[in-house]
Amino acid sequence: MAKLNEIYRTGLGLLTDLYQLTMAYGYWKTGRAEREAVFHLFFRKNPFKGGYTIAAGLQYVADFVEGFRFSADDIQYLSILTGNDEKPLFEPSFLEYLADLDLRLDVDAVPEGTVVFPHEPLVRVKGPILQCQILETPLLNFINFQSLIATKASRIVTATGGEPVLEFGLRRAQGIDGGLAASRAAYIGGCDATSNVLAGKLFGIPVRGTHAHSWVMSFHNELSAFQEYAEAMPNNCVFLVDTYDTIEGVRNAIEVGKELRESGHEMVGIRLDSGDLAYLSIEARKLLDEAGFPNAAIVASNDLDEGIIAG
Repeated sequence: MAKLNEIYRTGLGLLTDLYQLTMAYGYWKTGRAEREAVFHLFFRKNPFKGGYTIAAGLQYVADFVEGFRFSADDIQYLSILTGNDEKPLFEPSFLEYLADLDLRLDVDAVPEGTVVFPHEPLVRVKGPILQCQILETPLLNFINFQSLIATKASRIVTATGGEPVLEFGLRRAQGIDGGLAASRAAYIGGCDATSNVLAGKLFGIPVRGTHAHSWVMSFHNELSAFQEYAEAMPNNCVFLVDTYDTIEGVRNAIEVGKELRESGHEMVGIRLDSGDLAYLSIEARKLLDEAGFPNAAIVASNDLDEGIIAG
């Protein structure tokens, strides 16, 4: 359970819906727990009204199955659950069975990054029905969310026509878990890098970043902010130019870019984060080219999706 253990440092046996456990209890109680079953994980329609889906989350599945267990704390928690009659929901013998449970499953899946379509099996789980049942919810969680994000990333990457796409979604992600899983899935979907440093460490994704408006606002003026940033990070200068006036910000970036060049470094580029990005990028390109920075990148951000990019 390599990566999931690094994130949670504990077993995830209880990461399931209660009814999976009540069904498992029913299988055990009726002597059917070891009956062989085959479960297929699939989806019914492509997201975003699109024509395809990108499979993702499968490494999470492998890690989860490999490290699956019920800890002593898990068993203790299950022992205090009660039914409508206020009596224990599960009998002690069943909880002992869960404590000793060792998964004996065959799991087959399409590789991550594969283009898939509705009603096609993405994952096939074969083994004792009780074990298959318990895994249904977490496997759906891993596959559904990450495939959704990977597909969105793929659509955006396609819309750019080959331009690099960076994923900066952590601050708006669905919590810590969602942020990590989404950064990973976006990379599978075709993004070139992430701003999420922990995802970079855990999953080997290249990390990228510029600076924020707060950096610029903390200085007396924009030019000083750019100069001080260049002093601190001469080998990683992408200047955010829209804090006050975008065109003037580009001019300030050019001035600092020339200072960098004189000291043996090169400005990487600028970032636009507001306004009419199409118009501003054209004007910024003209200014950069005229000033001798034809290779300076122009990074655009601010709620961009495939529709805006392609439009």
